[in-house]
Amino acid sequence: MVQHTQLKKPVILLNIDSLMSEPLEQAIQIGRAPALQFLMENGNYISNMVSSFPTMSVTIDSSLLTGTYADKHHIPGLNWFDASEKEIINYGTGFRETFRLGMRRSIHNMLYRLNNEHLSNKVTTIYEDLAEAGIPSASINSFVYRGNTPRKLRVPRLLSTLTHFEDGEWTSDATSIFSLGTFSKLRSWGFPTQVAAGNYKYTARELRHLIRKKKLPEFTFCIFQDMDTRVHFRGPMDIKGIAKIDREIQKILNMYPSWEEALNQNIWMVLGDNGHAPMGSKYRKFIIDLRKILKKNRIARIQRHVHKKDQLVICVNQRMAYIYVLDKKLPLSTITERLKKDKRIDIIAWKKENAIHVESGMRKGSLEYRPNGEYTDDYKQTWSIDGECELLDLNVTNDRKLSYGDYPDGLARLYSVLHSHSGRIIVVNAKPGCEFKAQSTPFHLGGAAHGSLHKQESLVPLVIAGTSLKPEFPRFVDMKEYILQLILDQHKD
Repeated sequence: MVQHTQLKKPVILLNIDSLMSEPLEQAIQIGRAPALQFLMENGNYISNMVSSFPTMSVTIDSSLLTGTYADKHHIPGLNWFDASEKEIINYGTGFRETFRLGMRRSIHNMLYRLNNEHLSNKVTTIYEDLAEAGIPSASINSFVYRGNTPRKLRVPRLLSTLTHFEDGEWTSDATSIFSLGTFSKLRSWGFPTQVAAGNYKYTARELRHLIRKKKLPEFTFCIFQDMDTRVHFRGPMDIKGIAKIDREIQKILNMYPSWEEALNQNIWMVLGDNGHAPMGSKYRKFIIDLRKILKKNRIARIQRHVHKKDQLVICVNQRMAYIYVLDKKLPLSTITERLKKDKRIDIIAWKKENAIHVESGMRKGSLEYRPNGEYTDDYKQTWSIDGECELLDLNVTNDRKLSYGDYPDGLARLYSVLHSHSGRIIVVNAKPGCEFKAQSTPFHLGGAAHGSLHKQESLVPLVIAGTSLKPEFPRFVDMKEYILQLILDQHKD
């Protein structure tokens, strides 16, 4: 057991992929999650943390680590189109789609270009800011890892031909302590059961190794990814995955003389990354095939390069999608009018001059808005708004106060994706129960999916134990400043 004393309390952030408040609370009620229950009962519990948009892993992690939305960090989703390179960027959305796009290309995007090319150099990560202050940090099992320390990553020999690097080895700037499955290991003898990254047991073992060797830095970020696949197929109320990860957290807490001592020595945070919307089971009713809706236009095929004659590119992120209008002679209104005919599409948005224009297949009317106006929202952001507020479920009072209903922080999050990369872009959002499909896109009938702006996927739990301080607002983009404050304030004392 760990029995050393320290002046500073390291921050340990455990990100549990697809952890949602309702199943977490139910797991605790029936005694399936004693470790998480202990942390909740001895700390603060926030059930409505607002994630990023789209609610997809790489965008979420980029927002968490940089404290910005996609308009600043420039990671628009798991699947998007780079207009300058005329290339679809896919970080791995499903085997069939990834295979058609090219495994070599997708692996290179995820393992190298995400951190070294796509993540904007105009923003900094928590890791980079801490390194500037001379403070080390650790990243375990996160594909967004940019720091200040050159690290060698290595692909297993069998997969080395799927990378653009000689012998499957390359160097990236990462954290001073860095673990990413088989690509970079803390324990040389450790063997991840998943090639792309470590599973929940492997992640926990890497963290326990740091604690046992007394090498825990002042900030450690760990991702437990396994629950996402379970929830996709079993639905959002699956509790077994929570119980499995809780058992690993118990083992971590058991390394201290007592669980109370674990709180005395560290600040613990447990965070979900996105929620899931339960999916309908009938294909024709719940799967929105964008290729059929837009079949009058020439749509780029993902297995080849974009041609000059191609008019549209479609990039689906489960329950949201980007539609790129390449043909400059083709008015956006031609496409949006077709989209509006499908009553399963609840948000259709695009840039119109210096404003965001919103329409819907479900509701009539339009809404235009822009930053810096007379309305102040829950997060002290100001907006100018004109039109039907119901389209984004906005609640506006007579004294020009603005709050959000079904789409938390919806104005900022929708604005961010339409300013995250260049092109003539239309963003579509599916109503609950429905999911988008394009060429070879995976879908999840009878299970659950995420990606959209809706609160079902956008609100997740955060548990904080070991400190009484909380972030200013319950949003992912406020976590970076909060964590830096916790750590840097200890250095002032």
